[in-house]
Amino acid sequence: MNRILQTTLISSLMVATLGTMTLIPSQRAAADPHIIRDIGIGAGANVLSGGIRGHGSVLHNAVKGAAAGTAVNLVNSTRSPYHQKHRNLVQDVGVGAAASTATGAIFYHHRHVLGDAVDGAASGAAIHFLTNGK
Repeated sequence: MNRILQTTLISSLMVATLGTMTLIPSQRAAADPHIIRDIGIGAGANVLSGGIRGHGSVLHNAVKGAAAGTAVNLVNSTRSPYHQKHRNLVQDVGVGAAASTATGAIFYHHRHVLGDAVDGAASGAAIHFLTNGK
């Protein structure tokens, strides 16, 4: 049952992520000057979260966090200037969790889907609280 749930969840997240990425205009995302900041915050928060949970290497957690930071930044870059400045916490947490889970599943074949989602959610929340209103 656990294997069926994991494959269903992972495939659903991958479809949702790929569907979202096709809607994001790449030219606008490339012009965002804050992407490096969000990648760094996401990587740092994911390393910290993975260290607290005691799972994964620093490099693996940093890669998953960088993916979460990139995804949060890309999704926010498609919004209006007002909403870019005043981010949505639920959206940031959800996008971070989905990106971290998908990255863990694709690159590292993790069986720790929930742990990857928690780490990504922590990255999304950290990005939200450290950059909201700036």
